[in-house]
Amino acid sequence: MALMTGDEKHGPAATSTLDVLWVLYTRVLKGLDPGDPDNPLRDRFLLSKGHGPVAYYAVLAALGFIPEEWLRSFGSFDSPLGHHPDRVLVPGVEIGSGSLGHGLGLAVGTALGLRARGLATQRVVTLLGDAELDEGSNHEAIAYAGAVGLERLTAVVIDNQSATHGWSGGIATRFEREGWSTVTVSGRDHDALEAAFTAPHPGRPRAVIAVVEPKDA
Repeated sequence: MALMTGDEKHGPAATSTLDVLWVLYTRVLKGLDPGDPDNPLRDRFLLSKGHGPVAYYAVLAALGFIPEEWLRSFGSFDSPLGHHPDRVLVPGVEIGSGSLGHGLGLAVGTALGLRARGLATQRVVTLLGDAELDEGSNHEAIAYAGAVGLERLTAVVIDNQSATHGWSGGIATRFEREGWSTVTVSGRDHDALEAAFTAPHPGRPRAVIAVVEPKDA
């Protein structure tokens, strides 16, 4: 991550996601292959919190999806690594993101598409920020996914206490009201995160609330 400079404003957004990304890519997601990033049988990961992507790029480089030398070019005119990830330019990236509030809806559509194709074991995971939940599009997706029981869908919400007004009753409550399975864990505890991502939740989508240090700490 230290190789990528010029976007220090979004440093806390990036570092808040690092442990969750590492656990997902090294312990949870299946079928991800740097040599075949479009393998149709892979699990899908959608970074909705795309405005702070340097942790994402670092993980992709560490696992061989992109060359490490790309990292030093981050944010430059001719670099594939922009301040927002671009799925056309970066192998392993599923969606272009950075404008907040899109990832969960796209993840719902992806899960529905996999189900329609008879791919019943592939899972779809999307990562959001707690402030991003202010975007109204997320609440349509939360309500729909719960109503239709998208059990292959997981939303992980990084809680670094940056939402404008906070969440009455906690973030998990918003999902539970719509029938989701939820768990709240430390976003820095790798074993707890793995357990949260792999616990059964039959017939319901899963929300993992990953609590990290406050953004302004």
